[in-house]
Amino acid sequence: MGTYDRYSQFRINGETEIVPFVKIREKSTDFFETYKKNESRLDLLSYAYYKDANYGWLILMANPEAGSMEYEIPDGTELRIPYPLGETIQDYRDAVEQYKKLTGK
Repeated sequence: MGTYDRYSQFRINGETEIVPFVKIREKSTDFFETYKKNESRLDLLSYAYYKDANYGWLILMANPEAGSMEYEIPDGTELRIPYPLGETIQDYRDAVEQYKKLTGK
């Protein structure tokens, strides 16, 4: 499976709309990692769990209390790593479709 392009659902006529925050549901299969400031990196966590460094955005989306940017994550924060990736991507896509229905976008 190639890297999922989360912007694909928001490109219209070559322009990308704002990508909304959607809730990533918690699953019993999720993992948890303690974030260590100046040591942990979302791309490395993404690679460790998904074998693809491009899903740091998904980890952030699963942890809205940690902030919207990696540099905002407080040291010692327990991050939820949504797992497995394929099921989580489908959850994301479903949530985006729900968002579009609710907002008419």
